[in-house]
Amino acid sequence: MPFVKEDSRVAEVVDDSPPREEADDASADGSEGGADERVRSLPEAQRLKQEGNEHYKAKRISLAMDRYTLAYATCPKEEKIVRSQCLANRAACHYFFSEWEEVVDDCTKALELDPSYGKVVGRRANAYEGMRKYTQCKEDLDRLQELDPTWITVPANKARYSKIEKAAEEQFEREKEEMMGKLKDLGNTVLGKFGLSTDNFKCVKDPSTGSYSISFQQ
Repeated sequence: MPFVKEDSRVAEVVDDSPPREEADDASADGSEGGADERVRSLPEAQRLKQEGNEHYKAKRISLAMDRYTLAYATCPKEEKIVRSQCLANRAACHYFFSEWEEVVDDCTKALELDPSYGKVVGRRANAYEGMRKYTQCKEDLDRLQELDPTWITVPANKARYSKIEKAAEEQFEREKEEMMGKLKDLGNTVLGKFGLSTDNFKCVKDPSTGSYSISFQQ
């Protein structure tokens, strides 16, 4: 299950922190360019973002998403924190629909604008978990602990971290086995032309150094 409970998603979306950063060059979809500078306005962006918050609280999620997109496009480029909030809130809309890739995309862009945005790190971790990308999920939880060392002291968070850590390790082992299987198939294809197979080669670990040597066996 994701870290954020279903009934807490609406409450967590509202972010109204004051701007405090420098410039950014992304457009509403995160690409270069964007709205004409003459139509950029912080008050208008704040108004649109607030409209988005109201729509989100009323569970008019698609309307909220539209407002956050407009707010992001309207916000002056130097207002990095507000722009980050717009992307984070739009990510929450995608989260509502379990659109995990879009959540990751918007959260990543938001963190480029405000790397210390802990809530967004946690939201992206949730999305990675939804995608079963446990290694990336664990990396975000590690980052979350760097931003807030007290996070891991909460029993539920500690238990969650242990579960994700185990899942990441198991996933790594599965992927490693799959990769080794593919390499073995490739090796057998090549060696088969010479009447050999990978079974003719054995890896032997030196217990004193931990290094491996390969021996040939008929």
